[in-house]
Amino acid sequence: MIYVTSDTHFFDQHLLGRTNFADRPFLNAYDMNEKIIAHWNEVVAPEDTVYHLGDIAVHFVRPESQSHQDIYELLQRLNGNLVLIKGNHDNRALFKYLAKHNYQVNGRDKFRFEDVGALIKYNHRQYYLTHYPMMLGIVPNIINLHGHIHHYSVHTKENINVGVDSADFDYLLEKPKFGQPLNLTIVEQIIMAKRDDFLKMR
Repeated sequence: MIYVTSDTHFFDQHLLGRTNFADRPFLNAYDMNEKIIAHWNEVVAPEDTVYHLGDIAVHFVRPESQSHQDIYELLQRLNGNLVLIKGNHDNRALFKYLAKHNYQVNGRDKFRFEDVGALIKYNHRQYYLTHYPMMLGIVPNIINLHGHIHHYSVHTKENINVGVDSADFDYLLEKPKFGQPLNLTIVEQIIMAKRDDFLKMR
């Protein structure tokens, strides 16, 4: 099964509590990390693939190799094969470290890397997976799944924010637990509900 998520911001102390980006009511970054890992592994099976659309972690420790090692050890605890799309808080040095220490899961690399984005097809749609929202215009059956904007929502029905603290989760009858990636069936529910909401505005 395919899942999508974004903006986990593992280790990021600056997002804790109530901020301009979103509410993260955790005692500390360790607590946040553990909750995300537990909620992730509740839904993602070891054989699944998760597209992470950027801002994996914000972890300023020295030496930099220790930061990379900490993030690597955390990502090893997450179920599934991970396709990592670079966000503004991710750097190529981290991706190089993960690539150097890559290993096989399900006969595939644990980590795959995309600088800009990825394209997947599902249920007669094309999904452009990017960190930043893309203004695609009115294009039939093309949806941009993105992160970056945290608790905000792009005011078009073709853009779906799949970040862990997304406002677009308000379109779901039952919101995912904090940090749970979304499978594409749930993404479709958001798409249809957001489309219906926009139709009411006509």
